[in-house]
Amino acid sequence: MKKPVVLLVCLLLGLFNSVVVPAGTAEQQLEKFFTQVRSMRADFTQSVISESKRAVEKSEGVLQMQRPGKFNWQYQTPYEQQIIADGKKLWIYDVEMEQVIVKNLDLALGDTPAVLLSGDAAITDRFEVREITEVMQGESSLFWLQLMPKQQEAGFEKLLLAFSGDNLQIMELKDAFGQITRLTFSHLERNPVIDPSVFTFEPPPGVDVINETGESKEK
Repeated sequence: MKKPVVLLVCLLLGLFNSVVVPAGTAEQQLEKFFTQVRSMRADFTQSVISESKRAVEKSEGVLQMQRPGKFNWQYQTPYEQQIIADGKKLWIYDVEMEQVIVKNLDLALGDTPAVLLSGDAAITDRFEVREITEVMQGESSLFWLQLMPKQQEAGFEKLLLAFSGDNLQIMELKDAFGQITRLTFSHLERNPVIDPSVFTFEPPPGVDVINETGESKEK
């Protein structure tokens, strides 16, 4: 799992958990989605685009999220991979490599742009938020927002969010090297009832577990 992908996963979790915004058209759109949606299920397509605008990777899967701090990110094609958080721990499971990396969720978020969204500060204290109209052909019907981090150590250049009506449809992150990671959501369900077992993970027998939680034994 490449770093920008984990950044996007955890940034979405940070937005999903703790958006606090003042009044304003762009800010109200953020608040409308992220404060009204307690859980979410959607199919996604992930595209990685190089600085030269060449598509270098594409994958698809299913995402499920629930407040506070829980998600299940299942990559189905072209390879199987899972990113699961239960509110306390984060598991990154590469099926082909038969390897699981386990992290404390708080520390994992602390290494991503999601840390910028922690606490009670308004999102505009940490990001410059504005509506944009310079979008790709065929996507002009979407409502686009741009989030520019005010802290240089954010680890990314900008984040774009596109809404179709009340639903988030595209999330696009441009890193410091000019590479773009784009997530496009479809069949999005707002506030579905999700089985709690979806957010638990038990490493399969024989899988190599890399434990970065500081615990001597994974429970």
